[in-house]
Amino acid sequence: RSHEYGSFIIESIEKHLPAVIYGNVRNHGLIDNLPDGCVEVACLVDRNGVQPTHFGPLPEQLAALNRAHMSVHNLMHTAIVERNKEAARYALMLDPLTAAVCSPAEISALFDEMWEAERPSLQAFE
Repeated sequence: RSHEYGSFIIESIEKHLPAVIYGNVRNHGLIDNLPDGCVEVACLVDRNGVQPTHFGPLPEQLAALNRAHMSVHNLMHTAIVERNKEAARYALMLDPLTAAVCSPAEISALFDEMWEAERPSLQAFE
């Protein structure tokens, strides 16, 4: 038997054995001070399927950190769905690890270099 969540989820649903997992689900008010997006929360799994549980608010310093990362992910989503090259550039600029070691001009140059190197894979953006 696999020790991954998938087998436990199926067993809980099929055998009506309640279990708790920590799952990545859409934030529909589960974490009060985070925007609608993907969050990881405790979920009850039983014959009714996967049911996320309300967590409440995070301490503000943690919520702020999460919102910053969610903004980068939202920009990447925009870049992919809308085929928006500049949204991808801005996401890289806002990435905290990149911004910690590179200036905006360096990040932009790095982005252009990576874009050129990956151009064959990025035909949908042209």
